[in-house]
Amino acid sequence: MIKPEYLKICFAGILLLLLPFQNSFSQIDKDQVVVRPLETDEVLNNPGMGFMTFQRFNGDALNEGSGWTEGMPIDYQVFDGDLSNQDYPATTIAYWRVYWKFMEPEQGAYRWDMLDKALEMARSREQSLILRIAPYGTGEERDVPQWYRTLVGEEQDWAYSNPVNKWMVDPEDPRYARYFGGFIRALGQRYDGHPDLEAVDLSIVGAWGEGAGSELLSQATREALVSSYTDSFRKTPLIALLMDEKTNKYANSQIPVGWRVDCIGDLGFWAEDQNGWTHMYDFYPQEIIKCGVQDDWIQSPLSFEICGTFLRWRDREAYDREDVKYIFDQTLKWHMSSFNAKSSPVPEEWKDLVDDWLKKMGYRFVLRSFSYPQKAELNGPLPFKSWWENKGVAPCYKDFTLALRLVSDHQSFVLATDAAVREWLPGDNIFDQTLFLPGDLDEGLYELQVAVVDRLKFEPRVKLAIEGRQEDGWYQLGQIELVH
Repeated sequence: MIKPEYLKICFAGILLLLLPFQNSFSQIDKDQVVVRPLETDEVLNNPGMGFMTFQRFNGDALNEGSGWTEGMPIDYQVFDGDLSNQDYPATTIAYWRVYWKFMEPEQGAYRWDMLDKALEMARSREQSLILRIAPYGTGEERDVPQWYRTLVGEEQDWAYSNPVNKWMVDPEDPRYARYFGGFIRALGQRYDGHPDLEAVDLSIVGAWGEGAGSELLSQATREALVSSYTDSFRKTPLIALLMDEKTNKYANSQIPVGWRVDCIGDLGFWAEDQNGWTHMYDFYPQEIIKCGVQDDWIQSPLSFEICGTFLRWRDREAYDREDVKYIFDQTLKWHMSSFNAKSSPVPEEWKDLVDDWLKKMGYRFVLRSFSYPQKAELNGPLPFKSWWENKGVAPCYKDFTLALRLVSDHQSFVLATDAAVREWLPGDNIFDQTLFLPGDLDEGLYELQVAVVDRLKFEPRVKLAIEGRQEDGWYQLGQIELVH
């Protein structure tokens, strides 16, 4: 029998023999640099996501009290050079909702100058523009264009005659699809793909263009009105209000279309008059499934609008923090990217909830790991591996890509990858690639930097949730030696 003491000695000897081989089987090569950036917890103001200004731009004064304006030409405020918004988050999106009558005051005479100015103003305030041309609102001052009213007559009693958001004209009159739809087609012909146009709301009927009564449309009328958008906007994203099953499904059968809802936060605004009915409990969860739009967020942005204002939530509806958090959580469950709070103040006592919400809304990229060789040959390959986590609830819908930059004391060179950043869904995303180093760079030590950039100028466009950001938007990774 072998004594236990002898077994211990043998086992220890075997371990000593194996130790020299452990390093040779390391799963990370000794000539590789592995960077694991530190994550930040700050709110990030990134393109195509977060809060938006409404009928206003960054730096403008907010609406006073619980009210707001909409549908009219923009009343441009004097700008003092400060882009910050008091009692309101920083934004990258401005939203303009205007009635058809102002954009086509005379038949065929389009006021593109108004839209050009709004787009120019958005760019100057570091924003893009979401646009809705509503066919009409409520009341004579918000009617269809006068020339169209003259054509169709004064009657205003149609199939959908709800006193709150009735039809102002008959959408089944073929002239409606011809003229309103014709305006939308002209809009698309001029502006589809405009770099400062974030998205266009698909607005066809009902007061404020909110789709009331769309379920009553004939198939021919529905398809004619929806197609005026889906035929005309193939580059700029479309966002359709959650209307009815036939309308939303038809829109999505043509091209991928996002969706929006306009009463986020209704936990009982009108419940006493509607037998307890609310948008948040009795309409949105059911209609999202019924209309088959629960997975639209994978390809198209979702943009929501507040019911009332935050001040109404607090002062009239008496919501507490638990109510507010419940509402925010529901929007995240539905994969929201952007939010229209109507340029009304955020109460101080809810600011921490809003900040936490903003850290999850849309996309939020954390670089978890990046590895590359310590040394690479010029006129040769530069392989790298990267692991990213999208901690938001949606992808980035912009056609951005990933790029590396090499910086020495006297040279700088950008290497663009073919990463499809808009396919980085929530959760883990792995992107590995081998790039080619040009042969005309100087030998020496370079700083290696990374950024999510546009594909035209390769300029950084997305703030990452990591430390190391330089003043010009690039993120420091480490150093690499380039040799011949």
